[in-house]
Amino acid sequence: MTTAHTNLAQQAVHKFLLINRHLRLYARQMDDKGIKPKQFSVLRFLAESGPATVGQVQEFLYNSPSTASTVISQLEEMGYVTRTRSAADNRVVIVEVTAAGAELAGQTPMGGIPLLRRRIEKLSPERLANLDAALADLMQLMEVQDEA
Repeated sequence: MTTAHTNLAQQAVHKFLLINRHLRLYARQMDDKGIKPKQFSVLRFLAESGPATVGQVQEFLYNSPSTASTVISQLEEMGYVTRTRSAADNRVVIVEVTAAGAELAGQTPMGGIPLLRRRIEKLSPERLANLDAALADLMQLMEVQDEA
């Protein structure tokens, strides 16, 4: 391999590590506000999208049903969300952000994954396809399995 190839590979790893570091620093900022990143993500999701089912929260988080329920319970204990049974189907639980939760979501600077979710859809289809392919390559190189 050429020196240029090696340098390009090192730059790619460096960029990945910068992103990883940024995500950790953003998560630490959430800790300073007394809320964990997953909790904040749920608050932001509910504040922007409106009430959602527990299943919709789970899909948003890309986590197990038990993890989503735990996050929702923690937010409910803090007074940031409420849970109610659906009038149409008593088996369905609706999660809604409270005024305090909406205020916290609005006060916290946008960054990390919430910012990515907001901006990524604005990329052109070609750039999205290239990004998707690059991330798939990265997953393969790191032996990351898609659990979906």
